[in-house]
Amino acid sequence: MAEAFAASGVAGGGSAASGAAGGGSAGGRAAGAATPTEAATPAQAARRGLRRLRPMTVRARATLGASAVVAIALAIASLSLLGLLDANLLHNAESDAEAQATAVAQLAQAGRLDPLLPPTHGADFLQVVNEQGQVLTASQNLTGRPPVVARHATVPGTVLSTMDISGLGQDHRQRVVQVTTETGGGLVSVYAGTSLRDADAADETTAAALAVGMPLLLLTVAWVTWWVTGRALRPVEAIRAEVAEISDRDLHRRVPVPQTHDEIARLAVTMNATLDRLESSGHRQRQFIADASHELRSPIAVLRTQLEVALAVPDPAARPELITGALEDTERLQQLAADLLLLARIDAAEPHATTLLDLTELVREAVRTRRGDRVPVDTELAEGITVAGSRLWLTRVVTNLLDNAQRFAEHSVRVLLRVDEAAGRAVLEVVDDGQGIPVADRERIFERFTRLDDARSRDHGGTGLGLAIARDLAQHHRGTLTAEAAAPDAPGARLVARLPLAGPAQG
Repeated sequence: MAEAFAASGVAGGGSAASGAAGGGSAGGRAAGAATPTEAATPAQAARRGLRRLRPMTVRARATLGASAVVAIALAIASLSLLGLLDANLLHNAESDAEAQATAVAQLAQAGRLDPLLPPTHGADFLQVVNEQGQVLTASQNLTGRPPVVARHATVPGTVLSTMDISGLGQDHRQRVVQVTTETGGGLVSVYAGTSLRDADAADETTAAALAVGMPLLLLTVAWVTWWVTGRALRPVEAIRAEVAEISDRDLHRRVPVPQTHDEIARLAVTMNATLDRLESSGHRQRQFIADASHELRSPIAVLRTQLEVALAVPDPAARPELITGALEDTERLQQLAADLLLLARIDAAEPHATTLLDLTELVREAVRTRRGDRVPVDTELAEGITVAGSRLWLTRVVTNLLDNAQRFAEHSVRVLLRVDEAAGRAVLEVVDDGQGIPVADRERIFERFTRLDDARSRDHGGTGLGLAIARDLAQHHRGTLTAEAAAPDAPGARLVARLPLAGPAQG
């Protein structure tokens, strides 16, 4: 895809250049300036070529990577094996030759050297040379030959050295051991040589076996990796194919979950969970649109009726009442639109300014601004409770809870604020003395456009969104909002919001 994008960009650049060329002065500038393709350096061109050669599939990359690692490991192992084998064979040859040279050196010290040294096991030839470079004795295959080494030892004692000797009439290398010892006639050097025929043959055989076996093993590894990777990625392809076919109208479909209990199975489970959330979100959105349309239809119809009546009634004295009703319905429409907009912002997870707030003062101020409520509000607020959040949104939570309590209370509304030290949360309770909330409906009241007493809620101006907005805002602040049982001696509704505590409020 990167290459296609680059190609399209180049093609687009060419078109632009052509168009500019036909435009007078602009064309002159285009002709004088180098395009991105023309300005590309050789290194950039080489990188583009490597990107084209790079395998694009996971299967191909895994096969190539495994083959490369195995090839490097086999090369290192083969070189190490050849090196160890050659070193071991050389060591054995040198040990045998050294033993023979030492034995002949002991004979030289004792003055019992034979004119012709017999061949022995472990040495293909023997030669004894004094410090003047004269050959004292040798094996039959070196009879009449000069010293095998032109430079002779000058230090008394025993000296060991190894060297390659050629030109002795053999097809293979010779490993020569030199032992220098002190005799009655001066320094004497004994040279014992052994053929490396067996070592060379073993090296050649091993190298040939590795030359045949390594490519076969490498091909086997590549084929096994390709096959295993293909089987491992088969569920991924099935997941991809299924997701590719799922449209916004097929969110009920799910990807297959393999019975392997591995990362791919967990990926499928996660994908299905995501599809569950998408389906739920889609259903919620469609339901929200349907409910919003239903809720908007009634006030719009009432508003239109009132306006038509105002136009049809010839009596000017009746018009103020009709216009007042129309204004009330307009206000209700405005409030409903504002609530819908706020819910849309919450659903979109729009960021909001977060600061440290004195929740006690925020609740006290929200209650103070409602002095004209139908039912008086009693407060019992703990001091110095600090939370982190948006002042506007947390004020909206308190206001919506008070609106709900005022809508259904008979004689009193109580607001309590305390700290739950064990949970590290601030607890806000709004309690009214109304009819209360049945246990079966304590979760349903937080659904959007839900009214337990629809007619009464409409009469009091409720839209069915207040508690839904309050819960969403509480959750947006990592808190909760629930309907809980009231005290036995205090019947009515009890709504409890819990918010995480923060540090001291900033002034």
